Amino acid sequence: MKRWRIVVMVALFALVAAACANSDSSETTTTTAAPSGGTESTTTQAPAEPTTTTTIAPAPEGYVHLAAAEAGEYAGTSVTIQAQWVDAEEEKFTQTLAAFAERTGIEIVYDGVTDHETVLTVRVEGGDAPDIAQLAQPGAMRDYADNGDLIALDSFMNMEQLGMDYSEAWTSLGQAADGNTYGVFYKAATKSIVWYPVAAWADAGYVPPTTWAELEALQAQIIADGNGAPWCISIEHGDASGWVATDWVEDILLRSADVDLYDQWVAHEIPFNDPKVLEAAEIMKGIWFADGMAWGGNTAINAMYIGDIPTKMFTEGGPECWMHKQASWISDFFGTDPDTQELLYTPGVDAKFFYFPSIKGDQPVLGSGDFFMMFADRPEVRAVMEYLASADSAQGWASAGGFVSPNGAVPTDWYTDYSSAEAAAILAGATSLSFDASDVMPGEVGAGTFWTGMVDWVAANGAGTETIFADIENGWPEG
Repeated sequence: MKRWRIVVMVALFALVAAACANSDSSETTTTTAAPSGGTESTTTQAPAEPTTTTTIAPAPEGYVHLAAAEAGEYAGTSVTIQAQWVDAEEEKFTQTLAAFAERTGIEIVYDGVTDHETVLTVRVEGGDAPDIAQLAQPGAMRDYADNGDLIALDSFMNMEQLGMDYSEAWTSLGQAADGNTYGVFYKAATKSIVWYPVAAWADAGYVPPTTWAELEALQAQIIADGNGAPWCISIEHGDASGWVATDWVEDILLRSADVDLYDQWVAHEIPFNDPKVLEAAEIMKGIWFADGMAWGGNTAINAMYIGDIPTKMFTEGGPECWMHKQASWISDFFGTDPDTQELLYTPGVDAKFFYFPSIKGDQPVLGSGDFFMMFADRPEVRAVMEYLASADSAQGWASAGGFVSPNGAVPTDWYTDYSSAEAAAILAGATSLSFDASDVMPGEVGAGTFWTGMVDWVAANGAGTETIFADIENGWPEG
């Protein structure tokens, strides 16, 4: 677990001016530090030279706690946030938090945790929940809500403002069975994309496929050329291992069946192991487990960390594998310069992506999102939650790249990077947009038997599909 403590002591200009008529400036000192004692801890001190101005973004109308925070009413209080973002993603998110903390004087303690879902469950059950936590599974959020662990946002947040900023598709996903809203989406992702190394493809004469037939031909050509494996695939992600495989099942099901059947499957109106789902798994099996198709075979797929596999597209001497299906955020893991920590391979220049081709000629898109939920109800926690629901909270990460906000109030010109612009274009051309099934299904299945079942399926090299998928179906909760 990594912990970043963002502490800001602000001498608010209005208060200083009232107390001292001769004062014409205020000083802001920012200290960002992780506690000592762990090998993962780091400490960053802000420059000694104080700033003379503090930028205050206007709070959306109706977010009264956010407005109070921006006026300094909660300075000196503290809010804890736990999320799954580590490394480059953590750096971008904590920069956003630091900007808010600087303006408001609220201390924000952020825990970036690799095994986030497990740690969160343990903390909640132990009575030590963070004030705010991130999740990507609405099904798991509803479990927390049903258990009485969460604060209903309707109790304080302006739902009219939220509805103006977010489409019904996003707001409905944040609701539980009681009709109350418990989650606000912060980060969206388009999963139906495939990355490739630009220069190597140009040298080899490969062209991004636009149909499923062209994709199959390209796979065969890469193998025939003796250029290594067509696909870079891995699913190891701590206690969340398996979710990458679930994405593939879902994306292929949207292409081999249709959106209506997909929706029925997600709602359990048809069994998990419906023949159409098994058919999608067989298509996937031909990509993942056929000889020479995936780098390292099924052993590497299960054993390699998801952030390490894309580097195989950029190995010295040429790619060891040529395509990697993953959302736009994966570019943060393409490799960094050990001295400058800057990306070695730039999205849009060294690496690009294409739409995961359609089988039937339509353009279905699989998406997902990360949302925040509240475990503690204090004025300063409400303020931070309202901030995370506002467009302003997206600006820092959007400007840094690799981020798309589901908040419709976020200006398009904030997206200056290739990945965000291209992802937006794919979304705009979609014939349908479906939310990640494993994230919407009940937690016992979506983040439970579905994840673990896919790990078992990979370990079996794709054998026993019917049995494994039947076991996943048996994990569906009754009622």
